[in-house]
Amino acid sequence: MSVTYADVEAASGRIEGIAHRTPVLTSRTADARTGAALFFKAEPLQRAGAFKFRGACNAIAALSPEQRKRGVLAFSSGNHAQAIAYAGALQGVPTVIVMPHDAPAIKVAATRGYGAEIVTYDRYKEDREAVSQALAEARGLSMIPPYDHPDVIAGQGTAVKELIEEVGPLDVLLVCLGGGGLLAGSCLSAKALSPGVEIWGVEPEAGNDGQQSLAKGEVVRIPVPVSIADGALTTHLGRHTFPIIQREAAGIVTATDAQLVAAMRFFVERMKLVVEPTGCLAAAAAFEGAVSVKGKRVGVILSGGNVDPAALARHLAA
Repeated sequence: MSVTYADVEAASGRIEGIAHRTPVLTSRTADARTGAALFFKAEPLQRAGAFKFRGACNAIAALSPEQRKRGVLAFSSGNHAQAIAYAGALQGVPTVIVMPHDAPAIKVAATRGYGAEIVTYDRYKEDREAVSQALAEARGLSMIPPYDHPDVIAGQGTAVKELIEEVGPLDVLLVCLGGGGLLAGSCLSAKALSPGVEIWGVEPEAGNDGQQSLAKGEVVRIPVPVSIADGALTTHLGRHTFPIIQREAAGIVTATDAQLVAAMRFFVERMKLVVEPTGCLAAAAAFEGAVSVKGKRVGVILSGGNVDPAALARHLAA
């Protein structure tokens, strides 16, 4: 099943009144630093603290009454977990979340707090998709993966839809990249509403499977990367996300952990906004010149703000 901008529009209608229409922020300091007009879509202020709520909310809303009654299962290191748990709670749908045993404590606590049942696994020894598939089949649950699902992709695309509706056409769009749900959905919205825009995905330097995939022309799988960008520690793009990214994105660049820390510090100090490391990927590309933005109107997706306070303190003190 291919995903289109019409699906994004349908998702926008489904999640209206449930998901927040997050603000678009600007910074004179950031503009002066880059020589560009930057428009930051502030998804840390989304429900459950990240853009993931959009896709989760849409996917659950699209289920049949029987599927909703049986419940859903998701696997995630944190943000998708929280999003599914919260969206399920708001819509009266039971949720089971498969999470790595070393997932950030703040994300585990939030997921449990939203009422989800948590099942853990070892991300370095077990295949989360295999673990999840077996559990879903055993319990008759509908599985909603974190990125490679048409309804999830369509829901994620609503963030850029809102951004362009608010600020108008863009020259460049920078989007955080893990498994590609946000980038694929963003591509659909951006090309429909601002056809001339140049779209770039930004992933951790240690986990550049997307960059390798575009270069090779097929999905490349890598070992589990090691990076502070815990929301982007995926090993490959999806069968739904890759074709859209391959068709619409101008390219994929990377950011180092040090660059992510610098971006986190900027948002706390200058914009009074907490952005998690993964959420800083797109901004780091603009700040560090990985993509040419000078003299351009640039959309920057800040994907989430779910960082453990102790970890945030360590990063800012470094």
